[in-house]
Amino acid sequence: MEHKNYLIDTNAIIDFMASRLPETGMSFLSSVINHQTNISVITQIELLGFNGPKEDMALLEDFVDESIVHFLDKPIVQTCIELRKYNKIRLPDAIIAATAKLKNLDLVTRNTKDFESLEGLEVVNPHKLEL
Repeated sequence: MEHKNYLIDTNAIIDFMASRLPETGMSFLSSVINHQTNISVITQIELLGFNGPKEDMALLEDFVDESIVHFLDKPIVQTCIELRKYNKIRLPDAIIAATAKLKNLDLVTRNTKDFESLEGLEVVNPHKLEL
């Protein structure tokens, strides 16, 4: 059975690490992370730009180090520009959406509203998963 790949948004990572997801969401995200962890450079910046306790920062740094970080490249930038031209979307969300679309990754996020109008993007809310 083929395993889907996902791009994990910052809020989903924070909710997972703080155990703020329902049991189905925790199980799902644990499976995703154990298979292959993909994050956007935006998520890397948001996670590591947090000024928290040393223990929390060490955990976040380890998480990012073990993840595949998708950096900005010309195709992502161009897709981001197109998304912003035709959709009301904040720049960080446009970069995340463009990355997910171009890398053929479903997006895991709590903020489904930010992405629901974008065609060709599959969004999974770990707070609302059913068995």
